[in-house]
Amino acid sequence: MPDDPVLAGITDEAAADLGGQLSVLGTLGWKAIELRSVDNDAIADLSDERFDAVATTLSDQGVSVVCLASRIGGWARPIGTDFRHDLAELDLLAGRAKAIGTRYLRIMSYPNDGLSDHRWRAQVIARITVLAERAEKHGVTLLHENCSGWAGTRAERMLELLDEVASPALKLLFDTGNGVAHGYDGFDLLADIAVHVEHVHIKDADERGFTLPGQGAARVADCVKLLRANGYRGAWSLEPHLAIKPHEQGVLAPHAMSSFVAAGRAMAGLVQ
Repeated sequence: MPDDPVLAGITDEAAADLGGQLSVLGTLGWKAIELRSVDNDAIADLSDERFDAVATTLSDQGVSVVCLASRIGGWARPIGTDFRHDLAELDLLAGRAKAIGTRYLRIMSYPNDGLSDHRWRAQVIARITVLAERAEKHGVTLLHENCSGWAGTRAERMLELLDEVASPALKLLFDTGNGVAHGYDGFDLLADIAVHVEHVHIKDADERGFTLPGQGAARVADCVKLLRANGYRGAWSLEPHLAIKPHEQGVLAPHAMSSFVAAGRAMAGLVQ
């Protein structure tokens, strides 16, 4: 087990502005971030000038970027949406990832949009094959999250996706709390995919909603042990969902920063 695991956070759940996001990292004593949005704008929607300013500020503060959380294949882009949006976002974020010092882009696998299961599967695999080929040329890696989409909640589909796409530019991202939120056993799923996990999100939840890591039903500590037993040495990235409703970016509760700090300290206790 590494002495100093990399602790990071999707800090737009603490503050919309970059200053606030860096402030919460400073309170936690962390030097890594997973970027999703700044000032309520997705990273891919920032102008070149704004992105360059973000990159400069992070560099000046000595903060590394572990991943860019994209919208590719996500809850707002079901399988019926125009694929060109995802291709354009990949091309843009690949350049930004390299410029800011990460090789990882988070994706999902397209919620259904009225297709039969057979056609849904076929189109998801076709799209992610194209995306992975493009990512490989760009020198970045796509991380498929166990969330929205065809392969989001079932281990056998995740493994099938990896087998069908067959690209070194496609790996898995495991979120500890998504199983509780989406109605499946996340720990059991992890047991089948752990050797393919390249990045981890930490959250926890029970039947009432999201909780501090370690206080819900997601078996976060057991997930950490299982991942390490299977060789995981990547970052642990906090996405607590305590001060924001999922899919409602920007609607932060007044206690957002204090909740994020509490969740971060709980996460640190579980992984250190």
